[in-house]
Order: sequence, then C-alpha cells, then structure tokens
Amino acid sequence: MTARAASAPAGYRPAEYWEGRARRFAVAGDGLAAVCSYGMPGFYNRLIQFCQRRALAPWLKVRPGSRVLDVGCGIGRWSLLLASRGARVTGFDLSPTMIGEAKRRAAANGLSRRCRFMVQDSAALEIDGSFDLIICVTVLQHILDVGALRAATERMTAHLAPNGRLVVLEAAPARLASRCNTAVFTARPRAFYLRLFRECGLRVQALSGVDPAPFKTWLLPHLPRLPRPLRLGALALVTALSAPFDALCGRLLAQRSWHTVFVLQHDSGA
Repeated sequence: MTARAASAPAGYRPAEYWEGRARRFAVAGDGLAAVCSYGMPGFYNRLIQFCQRRALAPWLKVRPGSRVLDVGCGIGRWSLLLASRGARVTGFDLSPTMIGEAKRRAAANGLSRRCRFMVQDSAALEIDGSFDLIICVTVLQHILDVGALRAATERMTAHLAPNGRLVVLEAAPARLASRCNTAVFTARPRAFYLRLFRECGLRVQALSGVDPAPFKTWLLPHLPRLPRPLRLGALALVTALSAPFDALCGRLLAQRSWHTVFVLQHDSGA
C-alpha cells in the first residue's frame, strides 16, 4: 500500500462534520468531546487527554518567543498550554466555532496577546512565516482522502523552520488494525506514515508510544451492540484498567501502542 492508495467516502464532508461537532460540544465544559472521542463519557475523554499530554510532554518544552503552529487546534488545548509557556502560537482549524471557542479560552486565560487563531484547511495551508515547532495531534487520521493527506503533510513541511521540529500524534499502530475505523476516522499502519513523511522530505528524530493498553481497542468495535448501562460499565472498566498501564508504559511501548508520536525534522539529504 502506497501513500496514494485510497480516497475518502463520499458522505464525509470534513468542514461540515467538524463544525457540527463543535457547535454541539466545544462550548460545553472542558470541550474534550469536540476534539477527543465522539459520543464518549467525560472520564473516557479525560483519559485520552491525559495520555496524549503525557506522551507529548518531552516535546512541548518551548523557549519564550518560540514560534508555534497548532494544526487542527480545535478549542486550543495545546495552543493555550504552549502560550502559557511563553510561545507565540498560531492555531488553525476547519471549524469557525472551534476557532471562536479557542479565542474565548485564550482571552479567559489572559493569553490573547500570545495567540492568534484562524479558519484554514491543512491541505491548503497558507500562513506567513515559518515555525520553530509545529504540533499536529489526531488530525491526519481524520483526513481520509490520501491526496489531501499528502498535501497537508507537504504544507506543514513547507512551514517548518530549517531547524524546526514537527510533532505528530496519530492512530498509527505497528500492525494494521482496522476494527476501530469509522466513516470519519482511519488508523493507518505506522509504516504508511513513515513512508509519507520520508517522501515529503522529513526524517524521524524520535518515535514513541501513547496508549499500549489493548483494552479500549478490544472493546470499541463491540460497543454499539451493548445496552447503555452495560456500555457505560464496560467503558468505566477499560478506562480504569488502561489508565495505570498507559501512564507507566505509554511512551516506552511504542510497538504495542495504538497511537504514535512522530518527532520529525527536515531531512537535510532530501
């Protein structure tokens, strides 16, 4: 399978989907239902947020004044974190409601002067300047059209400063497992992303895991068939079982992890 091998189903219109999801969830509480796992209870999405933040922690140490680009920024969860550490952050998203909420949260936290947010499509990204750090968290797995995926990767590469770092976190298991795929999400094999990044002029500086506990991926394909009380109980159980395992071993067990963190730089030999 090459990086040009598939196209998205006709019914998925990303801008409409994410705007609809944002209007429903972005302004509610922590807003994680808008950007993590759709339709899941709060405790489940908080585990996702915890695992992602822990996996990304080594790569989110920025110097004051660093130029950061947050790809598919959603409600601004990474933008605000990096701005609070002194970075100058640009975030963009397909959804105007997401962008509006990111601006509101930045203002509420006194970070508006360090943040700018805009509506853009990653496959057609045009922003002035280059960036010391580009962060892209669970965005590419929702770009089902492979041509658009390649274009988004090329645009991120074009906006990366010569000595900058691109940090990507996506569903990218070492072994292909399509059982959790949906009409708006696909887990591509890790080798696919490694090939795509190489073809776009990037080299891997580091690679680590996020969530090696297998319980969630075992359960998710069966979840729609369960009665609601049993569904919630099963989710609570797998969340409780996964949390300590992922917290202790997440970054270390990359080969067993469902999601992967790719730390990328320009390939000077490209």
